[in-house]
Amino acid sequence: MTAKERAAAAFEAVEAELVEISHWLYHHPEIAFEERESSARLAAFLSEHGFEVEYPAHGLETSFAARAGAAGPEVVICAEYDALPGVGHACGHNVIATAAAGAGVALAGLAGDLGIRVTVLGTPAEEKYSGKVDLIEAGAFEGATAAMMIHPATEDVVDPNTLAVNHLIVEFHGKDAHAAASPWEGRNALDAFVQAYTTTAMLRQAMYPTDKLHCIVTHGGDAPNIIPSYTRSEWYVRAATDTRLDELMAQVRACWEAAASATGCTVEVSQSGHPMIDLISDPVMAGLYAANSEALGRPMGRREDRDPAAAGSTDMGNVSHVVPSIHPMLDLHTGGAVNHQPEFAAHTITPDGDRCIRDGALGMAWTVIDLAEGDHWEALGG
Repeated sequence: MTAKERAAAAFEAVEAELVEISHWLYHHPEIAFEERESSARLAAFLSEHGFEVEYPAHGLETSFAARAGAAGPEVVICAEYDALPGVGHACGHNVIATAAAGAGVALAGLAGDLGIRVTVLGTPAEEKYSGKVDLIEAGAFEGATAAMMIHPATEDVVDPNTLAVNHLIVEFHGKDAHAAASPWEGRNALDAFVQAYTTTAMLRQAMYPTDKLHCIVTHGGDAPNIIPSYTRSEWYVRAATDTRLDELMAQVRACWEAAASATGCTVEVSQSGHPMIDLISDPVMAGLYAANSEALGRPMGRREDRDPAAAGSTDMGNVSHVVPSIHPMLDLHTGGAVNHQPEFAAHTITPDGDRCIRDGALGMAWTVIDLAEGDHWEALGG
C-alpha cells in the first residue's frame, strides 16, 4: 500500500466515530473559552488513538496538543470547536475539529516512515477572542514547519480571501437625570451611541468594498424615564490588510469621538480579544492540497476568481504570518444557507457535512504526505 492508501485506511477505521463526535458537538455547542466538554471529548479521542496528549495546553484551559512522531519537521493541524452564541455551530467548527482529528489519525501511523512530527492543536475561542494569538504568544507554533486547517463554507476555495479585523467595546459615559422633569440636567449616553452609529453609517459611502463595520448594543439604558448615563456596544471593524485597517480605525474613532463631544459625553474604546490579520496561503501547500482535493472528487477554486469583498476573518491569518499555512474552504452544499445562520449549522450534520470531514481530513493528510515524500519543506514560505 502507498502512504496515501495507508492514511485513507487509518481514517476510514475511525470515520464513523468522527462523524458521531461531529454530531455530538453540534448538539452540545460551547462558546469561546467555555469549550470544556468539547475539548475533553476531542482530547480523549486522540489519546485513545495513539497520540501523546497534553491537556490543558499552553496555559489555556480548553486547549490541547496531541502529538505523534519522534523527529523531523512538525506539521500543526488546527482544530477549532467553539460555537457561536445563539446559533451554535453555524460556522461548522464541529466539522473543522473532527477533520483535524481525522487527519491526525491518518498520519500518526506514518509519522516515523515519513520522518515527521504531527500535532493536532486544539485552538479555542476563534470566534470572539482570536485564541490562536494566545497560542502563538505561548509558543505553540515555535519550531513548526507548516500549519493547516479546513473550514466549511459555501464554495470550495483552496486559498480564500480573508479580512483583518478589530473586535472592540465602545462605552459612552454621560449623566443620569429625570427624563421628564429635568432632562436638561442629564447627558444622554444613548444619544451619543445613536450619533456614533449614524455617523459611522454615513462613513460607509467612502469605504472600500472590503471595509466592513458591524455593531450590536449590549447596554442601552436602565429605564425610559432615566436619561441614560451609560451605553455599551460591541463593534467589528474589518479591512483587507493591516495597513488599511489602521486607516479605517482612525476614521471610525473620529466618528465616535465626535459623537461624544456633540452630546457632552465621554467615550472609552477597548479591545476585545486580539486583532486578526489577513491570511497568507502558502502556494506550495495550496497547490498540493488542490491536487489532492481534486483526487477526492472536490475540485478547488482559487481566490483570484472570487469576490474579495465576500470574505470573513480568521485568527489562522495570524498563524500564517509566523508559519507557512493553508486554510481551504469546503463547500457544504447548503442550498442557499450561509455561515452564521442556523440552517448552515443544521447542514453540518447531514451527509454533506460528514463528507466535509472526510474530504478535509484526507486532503490535509495527503498534502502532508506529499510534502514529506517530495521533501518540499525548504520551499514553504517562499
